[in-house]
Amino acid sequence: MPAAKHESAEDYLEKILMLRGEIGKVRSVDIANKMGFKKSSISVAMKNLRMSGLITVDGQGFITLTESGEKIAQMIYERHKFFREWLIKLGIDEETATEDACRIEHDLSEDSFNAIRTYVEAH
Repeated sequence: MPAAKHESAEDYLEKILMLRGEIGKVRSVDIANKMGFKKSSISVAMKNLRMSGLITVDGQGFITLTESGEKIAQMIYERHKFFREWLIKLGIDEETATEDACRIEHDLSEDSFNAIRTYVEAH
């Protein structure tokens, strides 16, 4: 999967996870509203996630993360929270910290992320 498509899929999975925490059951329209995208774009993305085995969609249109989708979403969300909080502690404004965390969360290997987190937590 090309990097941009991979990052986009991770963003959608993370958004589903976050929305589930906010509103409970999640539908495509909720994702479209939260991300500011057209429902048609979200529908295509959800189809791709479903075909990749990362989500299921029931007869009422409610989206559920599969075990593998949940694992990816949790990993990305954990990274996002860590980097956002760390950047804010470094004096970066919240908006910039959030935007930068979104970029960093996708591109770091697991080993590098764990090393950075261990270092930051020790200092």
